[in-house]
Amino acid sequence: MGDKHRVRFEPVGIEIEVDEEQTVLRSASEQGLMLMHGCKEGQCAACKSFVLDGDDIELDRYSTFALPDYEKEEGFTLLCRAHVYEDVTIELLNFDEEMIRSGLPIQEAVAEVVSIDHVTHDLRHLVLRLIEPAEIMFFPGQYMDIKVPGTDETRSFSMANTSSKEDGRLEFVIKVYPDGLFSSFLDTTLGVGDRLDLTGPFGVFTLRDAPDKDLIFVGGGAGLAPILSLLRSMAERGIERKAVFYYGARTAKDLCFVAEIEALREKLPDFQFVPALSEPAEGGDWAGEVGFITDVLKRYEVDLKGAHAYLCGPPPMVEAAMPLLAQLGTPEKHIYYDKFTTTGGED
Repeated sequence: MGDKHRVRFEPVGIEIEVDEEQTVLRSASEQGLMLMHGCKEGQCAACKSFVLDGDDIELDRYSTFALPDYEKEEGFTLLCRAHVYEDVTIELLNFDEEMIRSGLPIQEAVAEVVSIDHVTHDLRHLVLRLIEPAEIMFFPGQYMDIKVPGTDETRSFSMANTSSKEDGRLEFVIKVYPDGLFSSFLDTTLGVGDRLDLTGPFGVFTLRDAPDKDLIFVGGGAGLAPILSLLRSMAERGIERKAVFYYGARTAKDLCFVAEIEALREKLPDFQFVPALSEPAEGGDWAGEVGFITDVLKRYEVDLKGAHAYLCGPPPMVEAAMPLLAQLGTPEKHIYYDKFTTTGGED
């Protein structure tokens, strides 16, 4: 371990000590602070902050789309990439004061594969059972890092279930990419009974406590997993907020968990599920919505000033939905998102 330095976060007035060998974000997470973040790989900009005092900061490799050179020169930084070598003061640009102190401890775990099911041609439902420890606490909507066996690499996947308390299980919905490091291993090598190393939980894609606010969920691909976790949690807890889940897929064969999601209306009386296909088969029997999911959202919604929105899926979908939701009136601070990146993030 290296030397430690003080990091003060404003405007919340919280101070922590950070080891030079750790990023600011990882150190904060280990100390129970739930700072805004997404990919942890310098790609999504969710953790972008401003350095108020101190300049001896070095960044691990990152994308200049997340932090352009001119912003870095102005004093902006990415907490998931930043190593500090002196005491610094950092202004959090994106934070939730109610959540910041509610972080759960980051744990190392070993889990065993229970099942791997093909739910579409390129989505897999992976179920693990925790061996050590037997339970990991997480908030619905969070994710774990899974180590790719035989490498030093990890990939991040959101849980689709709500808790590991009863049976030690963690569920994931994982998109398979032709050259994906973990997903290729998942499809060609991993089997029932094999063990995996995990670290977590991470992420701030969690349901905010605002019983008077309507909910809009927008998902695509494996972005189904954390939204399914949130919806399952709402059903378990009896949260009866008005909610609509817009889910985009190419064809009907790309839809999964449809029966379960539609059955949630039995416990969530003010819930509506709106799947849409961008490329429905000609002559098929699809009777639902057609088009990109953002176009469908625009057709359905007129005024979302009183709503909280949760977006999860491929970056192009998230990036298209964010300005649309703002245009429809959703306050920017109440648009919560997870971008599933394909390098370092959700594989």
